[in-house]
Amino acid sequence: MSKPFSHKARKRFGQNFLHDEYIIQKIASSVNPDEKQNIVEIGPGQGAITRHLLKQCKHLDLLEIDRDLVKHLDTIFPRSEKLDIHNVDALKFEFCSLAHKQKIRLVGNLPYNISTPLLFHILENAHCIEDMHFMLQKEVVERMAASPGSRDYGRLSIMIQYHCMVESLFNVGPESFDPPPKVESSIVRLTPHKIKPVKVKNYTIFSQLVAQAFSLRRKTLRNALKKSLTEEQIIACDVDPKLRPEMVDIGGFARLSNATVDLTSDDQT
Repeated sequence: MSKPFSHKARKRFGQNFLHDEYIIQKIASSVNPDEKQNIVEIGPGQGAITRHLLKQCKHLDLLEIDRDLVKHLDTIFPRSEKLDIHNVDALKFEFCSLAHKQKIRLVGNLPYNISTPLLFHILENAHCIEDMHFMLQKEVVERMAASPGSRDYGRLSIMIQYHCMVESLFNVGPESFDPPPKVESSIVRLTPHKIKPVKVKNYTIFSQLVAQAFSLRRKTLRNALKKSLTEEQIIACDVDPKLRPEMVDIGGFARLSNATVDLTSDDQT
């Protein structure tokens, strides 16, 4: 008789294994894949959600960085035309390489220690993604969904909402994991916009301007953006320069970044 699989969660990979069957089924129901869709699961761990997804989808790709877990997954989910297992680092993976003739859907319990850089990396591939269902730290989801004027609103809110519609679905307590994390978790659904909510002339400059503003979030825009725009130029964008960054909506930041692009173009002519 083979020994039952035993795997100690590795802190360097941010591993917390979901074991609550009610929550597992609730996540699978939220995703609700069908037999025509390609699903990509990031960090399947011990396969708690995997078995539900595999029953319903057309094809499932598993991305797992831990080689020991890859070996375990190979024993319980034999590779087939319907399943591929990739021993890769999701932070470096090209997600669009899995989009064969149709967009992919992403599912994952994202490692909380790299969740923000991983989200930004995934957003670079948003054009080939249908939607995403992620388990994240509750406060990260609150920041993603935040509105201008709230304490949670910031760079992450703007950049995520530029790319996606954000829906916070439900919360998950620490007791649903082994080992239990020290924080509450939430399931979020991200659906990439077919048409962006604002027009941005240069995405890189838009991203840099938002980052610049929120690196000095306690200062007014007049001071936070003084290296890019004068007070008069900010006013010309129909934005109050005396506001702090958390009071400015995504449209305001789009106008400010577009003005920066225009100024850069003028300087070069």
